[in-house]
Amino acid sequence: MPTPPHAIGFTLDPLDRMSDKRDDEVFVSSLRDDPATRFLLFIDNVPLFKRDDGHDPLFDALEAAQLGKPLQSVLLGRDTHGHALFALTIDTAPDRLALDARPVEAIELRPVAMQGLVSPFLISALGEARSMLDWHRRHRFCANCGTPTDDAGAGWRRVCGNCNAQHFPRVDPVVIMLVADGDRCLLGRQKQFAPGMYSALAGFVEPGETFEHAVYREVLEEAGIRCTDMRYYASQPWPFPSSLMIGCFARAVETELTVDLNELEDARWFSRDEVVRMLDGTHEDGLSAPKGLLLRIICLRLLLWVIEAVVVLPILSSLVVLSFAVAAFPAGGVTFFAAAKKVTKESRLSDPKHLLGRPRHRTLDLAQQ
Repeated sequence: MPTPPHAIGFTLDPLDRMSDKRDDEVFVSSLRDDPATRFLLFIDNVPLFKRDDGHDPLFDALEAAQLGKPLQSVLLGRDTHGHALFALTIDTAPDRLALDARPVEAIELRPVAMQGLVSPFLISALGEARSMLDWHRRHRFCANCGTPTDDAGAGWRRVCGNCNAQHFPRVDPVVIMLVADGDRCLLGRQKQFAPGMYSALAGFVEPGETFEHAVYREVLEEAGIRCTDMRYYASQPWPFPSSLMIGCFARAVETELTVDLNELEDARWFSRDEVVRMLDGTHEDGLSAPKGLLLRIICLRLLLWVIEAVVVLPILSSLVVLSFAVAAFPAGGVTFFAAAKKVTKESRLSDPKHLLGRPRHRTLDLAQQ
């Protein structure tokens, strides 16, 4: 199965989820008792790591039992070696870990991902585990009749014993889009962002909407402009708590912004050169754009948008350009842009339509409807 580049966090999922085996209680029990099985442990949505082993989040059954009583279990799947992986919520309080001087620590998942403390595979598994365990924590009562529910299917559904309703994990789709106008792109900032940081616009998909309609509506609502040529780029699970980021890009039909200050603190157009300076930390006003592992999904598209104006050759396929972008974009930071700044001054695309490349999927022109 093809996977997005590892520079996009939470997207490397090589596990066999064994969905056809989840209702086989004997099989699931045998996996849980297998000495080779490993467990990801959580306390109140915060994963545990071994202090003395390079932030290793994998615990065997004995280690897990010593740390606390299991409150919730989810079978995540089986790796390429045939070893099962479970997620567990345990009842140990975080302060007890410190008092007992145990060689483990609880670290929030966001900084773990941002700092690259674990491998892309483990960050993806931890994201899946966090979403599932959080869903169980927040959905213990039947939405139909209010009766407490029981987990089933190896942790992948909850069942009401009163009205027999079945409840499944929720996933909230969110579009996040890079809107371009010639040699500029639209970025905005929310009040809770770090000072000077701008990012791509984003918003939840509403019932009855396609992704294309959601992109059009969100851009119009937040920035007051219409856009067209909406195209899907890639997706990313975002386990805070259970979003699926749908990365898209689009072309602006108009450019005069009317910012909804209830949604955004500010939004503005940025040139390619400005984006380069924002990404490598040299913007004269101290402005920045998210970078590293986690800009959700559009950060990599933002990087490609810059690279397309600098180094794209007609013979390069989009796959080669993508591979080059990932190689130039390690998790620890952007190393490409110092050289890119110099090249940018010497190389410009004469055709601004090249910004968005060729449509790879169905496009929708809402601006003309």
